[in-house]
Amino acid sequence: MGLTGLNIIIIIIIIFYYQAKWKTKKKHFVQQKVEVFRGSEPVLSVLMWGVNHSINDLSQVPVPVMLLPDDFKASTKIKVSNHLFNKENLPGQFKFKEYCPQVFRNLRERFGIEDQDYQVSLARSPPLKDEEGQRVGLLLTSYERTLVVKEISSEEVEEMHNILSEYHQHIVTCHGSTLLPQFLAMYRITVENEDTYLLVMRNMFSRKLHVHRKYDLKGSLVSREASFKEKVKELPTYKDTDFRNNMQKVYVSDEEKEKIMEKLNRDIEFLVRMRIMDYSLLLGIHDVERAEREVEDELESSLEEEDGDENGLTPASVSASPEGIASSMNSSKPAGPGEFDPYVDMYAIQSAVGAPRKEVYFMGLIDVLTQYDTKKKAAHAAKAVKHGGGVEISTVHPEQYAKRFQEFIAKIFA
Repeated sequence: MGLTGLNIIIIIIIIFYYQAKWKTKKKHFVQQKVEVFRGSEPVLSVLMWGVNHSINDLSQVPVPVMLLPDDFKASTKIKVSNHLFNKENLPGQFKFKEYCPQVFRNLRERFGIEDQDYQVSLARSPPLKDEEGQRVGLLLTSYERTLVVKEISSEEVEEMHNILSEYHQHIVTCHGSTLLPQFLAMYRITVENEDTYLLVMRNMFSRKLHVHRKYDLKGSLVSREASFKEKVKELPTYKDTDFRNNMQKVYVSDEEKEKIMEKLNRDIEFLVRMRIMDYSLLLGIHDVERAEREVEDELESSLEEEDGDENGLTPASVSASPEGIASSMNSSKPAGPGEFDPYVDMYAIQSAVGAPRKEVYFMGLIDVLTQYDTKKKAAHAAKAVKHGGGVEISTVHPEQYAKRFQEFIAKIFA
């Protein structure tokens, strides 16, 4: 075989080598495309991405001197396709829409929430899912528990648009002092051609103080008792009949009661004006003495664990090092049970001096996006037939609902 034949063989070998290598690379690339992220929580991933993106964009836009009518109809949208640079965390295609960005920016400012803090709350770490409620739709809490993200219907998005201008004016008039939900943002997330609508609010409960008992009060006693399934939960949501049967009372000073009722009456006037009904008072109770016992038990348990540790630490050696105990506790806890920051825990009220139990109450209005429409009128008529016209049913017209609600709430105080 001459030199020419050898060269031909070498060239053929090189061609086959690169063809094989190219085919391998091509197969590898196809495999990567197949593995584009389709995780179990793509909506959460897009929410985090979207909040981060929208706040960064908004920071480049000057704050308007005053809000205009068009701001209450405005929205920003972004569509992302073939999002391969971050495919481990995001779906390949999604859409993110923010409703009325300038209006909600203004509301966040009036509620004392900096955009950067808001961004960190929702974009630094995934929100936590509330599994306990087993409700329809998502209910999330930001990782440090200052914000709540609730899935709402497209009808509720429309209702929010209907009341947003009046709601904003109400917040301006009362200088942010309200028992209404503090609405902070509203989004639509589209993944796999499915829309999810999310409403962001301040958490009415404390990020530091554990709620030991919880009530949802509407001022009606018909079908207003927690089910057996609800009552066996770790933190059940009790209702009006349970409140009465438990002989529960709220022990606050006369001055505090007057402030609460003043806020409540002002907020309810707004709700009646908006033809809204079916709202509730969410009441959370933090038992200070029980919290103190829980801290003691936690310390005791911590000491026992350290005592049995293979490092040979004894209770004495741990107690001699308070820094060791402090580091084992949750650093976000307050200095002591029952202590809270009123600028952060805006729905919190301390029990009165001399009350039978030392407690902290969290009180706020929830579910305020139900307007008195044809469906509610039909439900009222059906319940009136079933229970009789004079019975305290929950679906009544807004004025009647408000009057009954105010009378019931006024009686929950000791």
